[in-house]
Amino acid sequence: MSELCPVYAPFFSALGCTSAIVFTCIGASYGTAKSGVGISAMAVIRPDQMMKCTIPVIMAGIIAIYGLVVSVLISSGLTLEMPLYVGFIHLGAGLAVGLSGLAAGFAIGIVGDAGVRGTAQQPRLYVGMILILIFAEVLGLYGLIVALIMNTKASSAEGAVRHSLLLPVRRRLAAQR
Repeated sequence: MSELCPVYAPFFSALGCTSAIVFTCIGASYGTAKSGVGISAMAVIRPDQMMKCTIPVIMAGIIAIYGLVVSVLISSGLTLEMPLYVGFIHLGAGLAVGLSGLAAGFAIGIVGDAGVRGTAQQPRLYVGMILILIFAEVLGLYGLIVALIMNTKASSAEGAVRHSLLLPVRRRLAAQR
């Protein structure tokens, strides 16, 4: 361990991995539950449109996949000796996708609930509901993109730090020859 690679650096990386999956799953579960309640209420009035109105539940499930992807990528970069700022970058990436997934899940749940209930009364509202759901889903996608960019920067920066940590050792070996 060194000043650049303290023993607690992997903790922040693991925290980023955890926050990615936990927050996106909370958002996805809220979106699924809230939309499911609306689908159940709508199916009483229009049972023929029940399968058509399951789109909000599917879109909420996609939010959790975003968190899973980032969580797996962060965990693959988790090592015993890692620079502290790489752990912080992993934490930031996990929070970026997790909190944006949480917000997207909440938006999908609220829009899905009201949208499927409204679609039962006026079928022309369906296209508008789908458009609003797409805009809500994009919020989670923004977090995924930012997290992927941050994770890429962390992996490239870790290689540079390892090279700079080995530089004094290489200089001593060269001087001994």
